[in-house]
Amino acid sequence: MAVEEKLEELKEDFPLLIEAGFVAIKQLDAISASRIFVAAQMISPDHVAPKIGLGYIALNQLNVKEATEIFEFVAEKEPENKLGQTFLGICYLLSKLKRKKGEKLIKSAIESTEDPTVKALGEVSLKWAERDLKKMKTPFFQAREGDKEEE
Repeated sequence: MAVEEKLEELKEDFPLLIEAGFVAIKQLDAISASRIFVAAQMISPDHVAPKIGLGYIALNQLNVKEATEIFEFVAEKEPENKLGQTFLGICYLLSKLKRKKGEKLIKSAIESTEDPTVKALGEVSLKWAERDLKKMKTPFFQAREGDKEEE
């Protein structure tokens, strides 16, 4: 069996790999999750689902810069992907200078999707930003002199 034929056969298992990757994340096994998402990406390199999984891992590890880059790629490749848009908005919420932009992205995703999971994620994120992030009582969120907020 040729490599191309085997890859075509494995494409049937692509959704299972994505699900397995998210299960591994839920079990706090980032190494296995990363390996699963990379394998899924090799099987279907044009699909953004493995990228969303890798971005989610980065976000869980608070690698905000890496997560932001991944979700910006997803947003550029699939602007209609509301899950990716919501995660990008969450990344922006973690940056004082991009917080308003993040809120706008999340609100836009909530308004333009029928997916209850994306709506719930967006709503929880906005509540979290309002309740905890806007207080800015820790030095982590202090803006530096001369920094300007993005809209």
